[in-house]
Amino acid sequence: MARSALMNVMTQAATKAGRSLTRDFGEVQNLQVSMKGPADFVSNADRKAEEIVYQELARARPEWGFLMEERGAVEGRDPQHRWIVDPLDGTTNFLHGIPVFAVSIALERDGQIVAAVVFNPVQDELYTAEKGGGAFLNDRRIRVAARTKLHEAVLATGMPFMGHGDQARFLFEMRRITGETAGIRRMGAASLDLAYTAAGRFDGFWERELQPWDLAAGSLLVREAGGFTTATDGSRFEFLQGDIACGNELIHRALLGELKHADNAFRAGRQPAAVPAPEAS
Repeated sequence: MARSALMNVMTQAATKAGRSLTRDFGEVQNLQVSMKGPADFVSNADRKAEEIVYQELARARPEWGFLMEERGAVEGRDPQHRWIVDPLDGTTNFLHGIPVFAVSIALERDGQIVAAVVFNPVQDELYTAEKGGGAFLNDRRIRVAARTKLHEAVLATGMPFMGHGDQARFLFEMRRITGETAGIRRMGAASLDLAYTAAGRFDGFWERELQPWDLAAGSLLVREAGGFTTATDGSRFEFLQGDIACGNELIHRALLGELKHADNAFRAGRQPAAVPAPEAS
């Protein structure tokens, strides 16, 4: 597949940062780690990867701005274009030696995401999409899964953790959706959850209270793979607002229905029924 000049710039930045992360991942126990907040860490590897992405993109398009996880907002001379970057999505996985993390880069043009790259360096999987051009995994076209029944579907989500997210609401959602699906997975990297949904590995994904850099690239992958994206309440998806539900048309619709049931129960103050403990083997 012939890539556009823009996509070549983005993939070069992502793969170069990914190679740096892979080297550091091999020495994860020796990394210096500082606290950003409860259970939310940032490492030297994270900062180094972000600097690589920043330098690569700024050299190629010097007038464009940035929104980056560590560096924050960087104003550009061109107000129409902005790079949205997560140099290490899955930092907690990375620091615990779990090989599930990614570099995520999106291009925002006039408020819309028009190009996306998500690179999983451990598996050497490069997900790419440009608006109107489809979604690809290592240059092979990908599509969302074709399953139509929720009870056959495997969904992904993110879980609230210490100091982050509404744990009470999440318990209602998990109880409702666990009982209606073939399984729930929690990867710990939203960009990969969305990429896996685009590739048909997951049938759908939902999560609340995410950051723009968590959602920007992956959401375009899903749409370009034929999927549907909305907010968790079914309203228009906006990557700056932080929550998403997605999947193919029928799974997405069914997922929204289950989320609505869970939200109604949550607001009514009913306690979620306990999930049965697994039997000992």
